[in-house]
Amino acid sequence: MALNIFKKEKGVKEKKETVKKNDKETLTTTKSVLQSPCITEKAVNMSSTGNFYVFHVTTDANKVEIKNAIEERYKVNVIQIRTINIPRKKISKGRKIGYRSGYKKAIVKIKEGQKIEIVGQ
Repeated sequence: MALNIFKKEKGVKEKKETVKKNDKETLTTTKSVLQSPCITEKAVNMSSTGNFYVFHVTTDANKVEIKNAIEERYKVNVIQIRTINIPRKKISKGRKIGYRSGYKKAIVKIKEGQKIEIVGQ
């Protein structure tokens, strides 16, 4: 005689508990979106001649999250954002082969007359 513990009764439907979750947890905090300002010769020239600033951001951040993070942290008005995904690159030392990790850059244009103070400029 078999146990009928695991069998469903006919005509009785089980209730499925649905838990509503956000589609994607938004990155609202500044620290989780902005990793660091990019301080290279080209980035420094862009910030001194125009109102463009370059930042390293997380790879899953989108333009809206980047804009909100920069406006919250530096108290400036962002006009335009361009994002660039830099792919990982193959590195070899002797016989060992590895990869340099890729990252994402954001080039941010702010309103005329405003300035972001970044240490190292």
